[in-house]
Amino acid sequence: MIQIQNLRKRYGKMEALKGLSLEIDKGTVFGFVGPNGAGKSTTMSILATLLEPTSGKAYVGGYEVTKHPKEVRKLIGYMPDFFGVYDNLTAEEYLDFYAANYDIPAAERKQIIPQLLELVNLTHKRDAYVDSLSRGMKQRLGLARSLVHNPEVLILDEPASGLDPRARIELREILKELRDMGKTIIISSHILPELAEMCDVIGIVEEGNLVAFGRVDEIYSKMQEQRVLRIRLLDRVEEAMTCLREMPVITRVTREGNWVVAGFSGNDEEQVELLRELAVSGYPVAAFNEAVGDLEEIFLEITKGVGS
Repeated sequence: MIQIQNLRKRYGKMEALKGLSLEIDKGTVFGFVGPNGAGKSTTMSILATLLEPTSGKAYVGGYEVTKHPKEVRKLIGYMPDFFGVYDNLTAEEYLDFYAANYDIPAAERKQIIPQLLELVNLTHKRDAYVDSLSRGMKQRLGLARSLVHNPEVLILDEPASGLDPRARIELREILKELRDMGKTIIISSHILPELAEMCDVIGIVEEGNLVAFGRVDEIYSKMQEQRVLRIRLLDRVEEAMTCLREMPVITRVTREGNWVVAGFSGNDEEQVELLRELAVSGYPVAAFNEAVGDLEEIFLEITKGVGS
């Protein structure tokens, strides 16, 4: 459904995308993961025909985005991270205005808009002015707006940004419904656990490069081969870190106060030997445990060294 081939985008001397390539199948929920400035919004703007790439190609439904923008726009519903609203319109009028822009007849709009308001749980706010809605309600209204023409593809840039926990849960449930409808959905976020719950495939981008791509469980299983040890010392923390870095089974070392967090690639016997070596060397180890890896650890492990 979506193909991106060697996509590059340069802003002056700064290169936001550095030859990005990926494919997203029809009906897939794709999570686009990365920190702010990684290139997520730039990619989404190109797919939404709002920005032209410096080089490379992007296709939506077989249409190249720069050559056939009108056809692409019929296929997509785009929700930017920040979007404007018309404050003097009610929620119902707001959706009617955008549906009219897609040349949807008035009689059809009267049927579609109540369905959209029900989908995003805003039926009770149909007569409320947009500026009176909470941020979470505005986000859901923006999602409804992107659905007025029943697009095949949804491009959602940080849809959960700034939402409280309850609003995040409500949004996640709506997206699950859309997934069940067969929509192809691209969601960007830097909140990895949220994407893991709703996405079939994730792509991790860092400094304009795609550094990992695949099913969530596959990436998670692969990175779980890298275990994480947590060691608390009473003192001599920096010396202990130097000692650990010299061990071949240690992949990285960071400090959190008196805790040392170390990536570990060895087996249980080598873990015992590591602890014995620290003790024999006189390092005052007060606590030692193996951390349960999560998606945040996976992201740090995958992106380590990128751009250095």
